[in-house]
Amino acid sequence: MNKSTYITKEGMESLQNEVQEIWEERKVVTQAVSDAAAMGDRSENAEYIYGKKKLREIDGRLTYLRRRINTLKVFDQKVDDTRAMFSAYVTFKDQTNREMTLRLVGPDEADIKKQSISIASPIGKSLLNQSVGDSVEVVTPAGKKIFTILKVKY
Repeated sequence: MNKSTYITKEGMESLQNEVQEIWEERKVVTQAVSDAAAMGDRSENAEYIYGKKKLREIDGRLTYLRRRINTLKVFDQKVDDTRAMFSAYVTFKDQTNREMTLRLVGPDEADIKKQSISIASPIGKSLLNQSVGDSVEVVTPAGKKIFTILKVKY
């Protein structure tokens, strides 16, 4: 599985929603630029200059999202409930018995605030394809850690 080409259904919906929101924002900014341009001299018109800069940023993000969405595949394969695979919620503990649950996702939807971690990250790589009861060693910025997988859920 090419790690960067898969995304969960929720992740794809999130990217598509972002495209819609950006299109709405683009309409507002385009109107503001048009209004600013009607005021006359554009070379010293801060609203016009800022609006054009904002439009370039919006268009850049839209271009990126469209290309990325076209290359992504929604992951909908049957998986082994005993192994930590893409889209799994993995509960594990560290050597201090502190438990944590993270979802293994692609880099496009990784967000530690939502307890989603990329399968390309050091922790994600180490958990991927492991089974309940397995212990894995992970090198983190805080040093080496040992995680023991307690539960895998889809």
